[in-house]
Amino acid sequence: MDGDTLYSIGDLARRTGLTVKTVRFYSDCGIVVPTDRSPAGYRLYDIEAVARLDLVRTLRDLGLDLATIRKVVDRELSLPEVAAAHAEALAAQISTLSLRRAVLTAVAERGATPEEMDLMHKLAKLSEDERRCLISDFLDAVFGGLDADPRFAGARHSMTPELPDNPKTEQVRAWVELAELSQDPDFRAGVRRMAQNQAAEHSRGDTAILRRDQVAAVRELVGPALVAGIAPTSPQADPTVAALTAHYAHIVGRPDDVGLRRRLLARLEPANDPRRQRYADLLAVVNGWPAPENLVPVLEWSMQALRARIPE
Repeated sequence: MDGDTLYSIGDLARRTGLTVKTVRFYSDCGIVVPTDRSPAGYRLYDIEAVARLDLVRTLRDLGLDLATIRKVVDRELSLPEVAAAHAEALAAQISTLSLRRAVLTAVAERGATPEEMDLMHKLAKLSEDERRCLISDFLDAVFGGLDADPRFAGARHSMTPELPDNPKTEQVRAWVELAELSQDPDFRAGVRRMAQNQAAEHSRGDTAILRRDQVAAVRELVGPALVAGIAPTSPQADPTVAALTAHYAHIVGRPDDVGLRRRLLARLEPANDPRRQRYADLLAVVNGWPAPENLVPVLEWSMQALRARIPE
């Protein structure tokens, strides 16, 4: 019977699928201990050694180190405890590999320089706290001194990316690009000017056409003309422009004149920054939101139409 049979190192190798050299190594390490020796002095092992070696091979295939494996087979550690710890370590490794893959994919697609690749890699490796700090710095630069007003506090929240614990590759790539964009001084200054303009108009009791929902109102007025292919500088655009300026005059409580059109144009120009649209697109990817509507064509049409109707 197997229980009474003793095996040589070669026998163990054949039964377990390990090499003779590997079995001898595990024996020298004390992971499997010989039960007896042959008359010629060769090490002999019982059936328990076969079971131990099978377990050792499985644990090694899973990536456990020998010190941990020895504690498991010697029952100093329970297998469930080791499995849980190792699963946690693997999760961290998988997350790291996912970040690396995302960076390499972005480099391949964007044709990044070594300097850009280094920046992307550093951004991708940031911890959750570091990511929050980086974005908070951007939002402080934009809304600092303004976000005591609930309207700005809400805007700040709506502009905050929240990378999930197990992000998809596209979310990591979007986060890296969004983080890069948030560090652009010119972009920061532009968004800050929009916030300050809005604060100034609120202080006068006005409402600026700056937020996406307010810009969406422009889309409702201009959209049909855009879809119809009406050129913004053509006479056919006059009714649409009149409706647009009348709407804005009603909001701010001012007469619909050239001064109001200049003021409206000044409000729409910073909102038309393509980087603002890109930030919204990336934010939606990171947060798992539906893709936002691209309002740039509507804004561009409106601005061209207004310029054509403002005297030099």
